[in-house]
Parts: sequence; structure tokens; C-alpha cells
Amino acid sequence: MPDWLKNLLPIVLLLAAIAVVVSRLPKIDVGHSEAFKRRRFLNWFPLGLTYALLYFGRYNLSANASLLEKIGLLTKQEYGDIDGVGSILYGVAFLLNGPLTDRWGGRATILIAAGGSALMNALLGVVTMRAQAGQMEHGSVVTAMTVLFAANMYFQSFGAVSIVKVNAPWFHVRERGVLGGVFGILISLGLYFAYDWSRFIAKGMGMTAAFMIPAGLLVGFLILDAFMIRDTPGQAGFADFDTADASSGDTGEQVGLAEVARKMFSQKVIWIIIAIEFCSGFLRNAVMKWYLVFADKTGFKDGFVSENWGVLLCVAGILGGIFAGLISDHVFDSRRGPVASVLYAGLLGGTAVTLVVLGSPITGWAVVFMSLCVIGVHGMLSGTASMDFGGKKNAGVATGIIDGFVYLGTGFQSLLYARILPSGDAAKDPANWKPWPIAMLPVAVVGFLLATRVWNAKPKAAAGAPGAASKKAESKPETAAA
Repeated sequence: MPDWLKNLLPIVLLLAAIAVVVSRLPKIDVGHSEAFKRRRFLNWFPLGLTYALLYFGRYNLSANASLLEKIGLLTKQEYGDIDGVGSILYGVAFLLNGPLTDRWGGRATILIAAGGSALMNALLGVVTMRAQAGQMEHGSVVTAMTVLFAANMYFQSFGAVSIVKVNAPWFHVRERGVLGGVFGILISLGLYFAYDWSRFIAKGMGMTAAFMIPAGLLVGFLILDAFMIRDTPGQAGFADFDTADASSGDTGEQVGLAEVARKMFSQKVIWIIIAIEFCSGFLRNAVMKWYLVFADKTGFKDGFVSENWGVLLCVAGILGGIFAGLISDHVFDSRRGPVASVLYAGLLGGTAVTLVVLGSPITGWAVVFMSLCVIGVHGMLSGTASMDFGGKKNAGVATGIIDGFVYLGTGFQSLLYARILPSGDAAKDPANWKPWPIAMLPVAVVGFLLATRVWNAKPKAAAGAPGAASKKAESKPETAAA
């Protein structure tokens, strides 16, 4: 196969997957006008692309972990510790950023996310440039990268709550499963940017550019978002409508964080979703952040899966997100629990296969399948169930609570794997990497058992809102200018 075709093939696969998925999306009629749908697209599309670019500026470190070790900037354990600290801070930051998003609105906080992450990526680029020029001692480099990556993750944590907060008033519960699938596409594009383009940029232009280019793109989308995004249909000239989620019928003032948290934690289903998503955070990043290190150390770095890791994650995410969204809305009556159960069964099977075939070319394809499953779960629970059970009024806090535990799981796996995975010459033998899938196996079992416990869970409207769940959305434009 000629080089030009080899390089083009992943892009063709990506575009073909997107075209097939988009062309087959079914329509759910909840009464929206065509004008409303067009304006809603102009709201969520730049928002989604901004979130994809946040991934570009978040996973560029893990995508180039092996390169950073080769050029002497970070060892495997130093990278694992930096990633672990950043991931834990990301999770804890939701306790502050969720309530702030509910107070300030998702539009304001996505601008903060883009601007803050752009600045931190630019500063990481400066540190990298100075380190490679011999202007910083190794200890200072590690300290600076730890602080800047942690700050980047703080700003990044506004991203997830922002997209949920903005989209909650624009989408009825009956539409949100498919919405989760569509956003799975955009998030998967972010993984493609991070893992394929980031490595391509680092190899061709240097590590400094792998930080600077995402920073520049985020600044561009910050400007675009300021003009395009509105928090509610009412702010865009359309009638606000009953979304039939947990905020349905709640017309009172916004209550304080303590009261919102009390309401959230008084629901057994929230506790179970939190535990499931802790497992999801562990499994998602155990696959995404360590497979490339495994492939590089064990001689599989030139294989098809590792060379096209970003695009394969993207295609897997598209298929997993859309599969989850479609069966949620069209098979399980907009319930999210059955979808999580099905996908966790896939995660459990994929983990078992990875353990059995570890060291063969099948390993890469097994973890790609696991990525399909875990991205689908994450979209259903953090991206969709948080809207349902938090409601549009408290979507920020609900997403913060749920997604915070995702990244606590991420941080736990980073710190764990930095210590139990082989290093040096021992890392060259795939047999020494058995702790990698073995650690995932009990987490997948627990996640599956918990997912079956929320099989029938659906949001309940607030008191005083009889029939809200069956009420059709009224979204006719109020002004011609809209």
C-alpha cells in the first residue's frame, strides 16, 4: 500500500463512519419548528466542537507520553503522577465548577474553559521549549508541568458541565439519548485530534507545537462561541419549553448548593450512577492512556491500531455513542440503565479477551472495542442521565457530581498504573503487562452489576407538574429576527 493511501485510509474510515451515522439518525417529533431546530444546531455544534478541542488540549500530554520520555522530559512514573494529580483535581473541581455553572450559565463557563485551557497549553508549550533548550532543570520541569497541567484540568472541568447546562433547556428528555450519541461523535473527534494529530504535530513540528496549536484553536472558538451560544431558547428569541426532566414544574428560585446536593444525594439512583461512572473513568483511561505506552514498549508501535489510535478511538466513539443513544430512545423508552448494562457487559468481555490475548495483535482491537463500550456508557450517564436526574435547573451540579467521580476513577488508575506497570527492560515483555487488564477486570464486574441496578430508572418531574413527562415541547419562534 502506498504511503499516501496508508495515511488517507484512517481519514476515509472516519468520514465514512460519520456519514453513515448522521444519515441514519431517526427523527423524534416533540413539536419543534424547523426554525428552532436550525437555531439549536447553531448553538450545540460550535459548543460541541469547542469541547472536542478541549480534548485536543487535554490528552496531548498522554498522547505523547512515550515521546516525552524519549526526549528526557518526563519518565513513565512522572507522567503517571502528573496525569493522576491533574485528573483528581479535575474531579474535585466539579464541586466548585458545577454550582458556578448553574449560577453563571453554560455559555459563560465554556468561554472560561476555552480561555483558561488555551492559556495553560501555551504555558506548557513555553516550559517544553525552555526545557529542550536546556534552560530549566529537570526537577523544575516536572514541577512546572504538574502545576500547569493541574490548572489546565481545572479549567477543562468547566467544559463537561457547560455542554450539559447549555443543552438541557434546548432538548426534551425524549431527544437526549440521540443527543448523547451526536456528542459522542464530537467528543470522539477530540480524541482523534489528540491522539493522531497531536502525535503528528509533535513528530513533525516538535512538542512545543503540540501544546501551542490546541491553544490557538481554543482561542478561535472562544470568540466564535461568544457570538453563537445562548443558554436557553428564550435568549435566542424562541419560547422556552418543558423538557420533562427532574426540573419539570419547578418554577421556584435557584436554591443553594447544599440543598441541591441534598436532593441529588437523597436519590439512590444518583449514588449508583456515581459508582458506575467511577468505574467508567478507571476503565476509559486505563485503555486510552496506557495502550500506546504498552504498544511502544512491547514492539507494537508500528502496528495499524497504534499508528491510527486516534482515528480508531474516534470511530469507536461514534459507533458506541450512536448505538447507546439510539437504543436508549428507541428500544428502552429513554431509559439509560439498560444501555449501560449492555455496554458494561461488552467491557467485561473485552477485558477478559485482552487478558487472554495480551501480546498478540488482537490486543489492540480488543481495547478499541472496549473504548466503544465505555464512551457509550459515559455519554449515557455523564452526558445524558445528569440532565435527566438533575434537570435543566441543576444540570451543572448534577454533572459536576457525576463527572467528578469519573475523574476520581481516572486519577486512581493513573496513580495505580504508574506503580504496578513494568518499566525498563521488563516492559519489553508483554507477559509483564498482565497487571494492566487484571486491574481492569474487577472494576468491569462491579460496573456491570451496578448498571443492572438502575435498569428501570427514569427522572420524576418536580411536585406540582402533573403530566409533564408527556407534555409536548412548544418551540415556535417568538420573533422573526430569531
